[in-house]
Amino acid sequence: MLSQPFEKPVRVWVGLGFPRQLNSVVDAYQFVTDWCGNSPEQRAAIRACKAALAGEVDAETARGILMQFAKKKDILVEYGMIPSIRNTEKPLHT
Repeated sequence: MLSQPFEKPVRVWVGLGFPRQLNSVVDAYQFVTDWCGNSPEQRAAIRACKAALAGEVDAETARGILMQFAKKKDILVEYGMIPSIRNTEKPLHT
C-alpha cells in the first residue's frame, strides 16, 4: 500500500463549517470512507483512492475524483474562501 501525497492539498468543509485539509491519498481515503452516505460519487472516490493506494493509478487521478465528489456534495473549499487569520487589533496603551 502506497501513501502518495497530493501535489496540492484538497480542503473540504467538515462538521460545523470547519475546513479540513487532505494532503494524501490516505487522508482522502479515510475521509470518503468515514463520510455518511453511499452516492455514486462517493463510491467512485473510494475506488480511486483504493486504486492509488494499490499503485494502479497516480495520486492526482484520485485527487481529481475526490474533488468531483466534494464539489457534488458542496463541501469543497474553493481557493480564497478561507480568509487568512491575522491580528488586526490595535495594541492597547495604558
